[in-house]
Amino acid sequence: QVQLVESGGGLVQPGGSLRLSCAVSPFILDYYVIGWFRQAPGKEREGVSWIRIRNGDSDYVDSVKGRFTISRDNGKNIVYLQMNSLKPEDTAVYYCATRRSAVGSMIPSWYEYWGQGIQVTVSS
Repeated sequence: QVQLVESGGGLVQPGGSLRLSCAVSPFILDYYVIGWFRQAPGKEREGVSWIRIRNGDSDYVDSVKGRFTISRDNGKNIVYLQMNSLKPEDTAVYYCATRRSAVGSMIPSWYEYWGQGIQVTVSS
């Protein structure tokens, strides 16, 4: 059974930064994809970014390109989401998810295992 635990959320002012972590157990396998998603109140869950563990290929939703960076530390079984230049519209519960696959996706239903989510609030 794969388990994911998010950390690093919190309250930050507009223009600030946060780094989210997704710890995967028992370990990250080369043929897995890790995705980050977010869900704001009253809105559907949306894909933010994904990374292919084997080669580091990644993708981002247009609204975060140039501001967010996804990365992996295979030795620590952690995937990070560095979020810079945060905006109030980035406020949401952020989730990481995974499945065994050679391709990534921004579609939530495509993923098999999910973390519990963590709150990110961007406000002055």
